[in-house]
Amino acid sequence: MLENLNQNERAKVKEWIDAGLKVKQEINDLSEGLKETTKALAEELEVKPAVLNKALRAAFKANIEEERDTVTQVEVILHAAGRMPT
Repeated sequence: MLENLNQNERAKVKEWIDAGLKVKQEINDLSEGLKETTKALAEELEVKPAVLNKALRAAFKANIEEERDTVTQVEVILHAAGRMPT
């Protein structure tokens, strides 16, 4: 099938590739900008960038309760193993 693309199909594939590359580059650029902003804010707030990223991810996924439940479960496990300060 792919070996026998007509001129119209080839044009569509080329257009799709060009658009996809543009989108991927925009995503990469935005991700880099967010990474730099996160690092600067983390330094200002004196927290690790991972903490800010986790908060952003939870807000994006709207799953803070799920995250809270996971942390609670981890705390219970660590407490049971004697690895959690009382």
